[in-house]
Amino acid sequence: MTSPTDDRSPNLPRGWLRAAVAWTVAFVFVGAAAGFVAFLAQLRGAEIAPDRKADGIVVLTGGSSRVSDAMELLAAGYGKRLLISGVHPTSTASDISRTLPENLSFMTCCVDLDRTALSTRGNAAEARRWAEGRGFKSLIVVTSNYHMPRALVEFSHAMPETALVPFVVVGDKWREEPWWTSASTLRLLLSEYVKYVAAELRVRLEDFGIDLSPEVLEQPAGMQSKRPATAQAN
Repeated sequence: MTSPTDDRSPNLPRGWLRAAVAWTVAFVFVGAAAGFVAFLAQLRGAEIAPDRKADGIVVLTGGSSRVSDAMELLAAGYGKRLLISGVHPTSTASDISRTLPENLSFMTCCVDLDRTALSTRGNAAEARRWAEGRGFKSLIVVTSNYHMPRALVEFSHAMPETALVPFVVVGDKWREEPWWTSASTLRLLLSEYVKYVAAELRVRLEDFGIDLSPEVLEQPAGMQSKRPATAQAN
């Protein structure tokens, strides 16, 4: 005769397993939510002038008004030269000048174009080469507010000895409506948060000598022809 205790005993491990899975899922969800809140806390809602000048200025293409804001910083004397990183291979300095006629003189004297970078990690690598080639020890980094946390992760990792001064660009849509009322903005922030976490994880692993995704230093011939007509969407 089987006792009631014997009948229940086979179900105990399965019950503990379900509970463990439920607690793990809950823990991951709470951790991700807390991380997303911390990520949002880093995003500025207004453009603030840098609190110091730097040797150079680097702007990452991909968002509205990034380049024009960077040109204004250059014109105001916040840096000696400007690197526009992530320019489409077919774009020329004159193409950019036509969109910024008031800064034409600076385009001819003090602006360099990087057409190699295809990602934020690539932006950081090219900015490092540019800064080292010119002996720059400090850079103002210009990009959108939602992109700045990931950009600083990549730039700090690529050039730990360089002083970085962030200048966030705040888009009109961000100013006009709260992010939680716009489905497209929420999707953008969630996507950027995932990329930010992935970048943080990758650079931490690299600190331990584990490189999960080596940066391709040279693109094979023909790769750039497949690049989108616009600069990379950072």
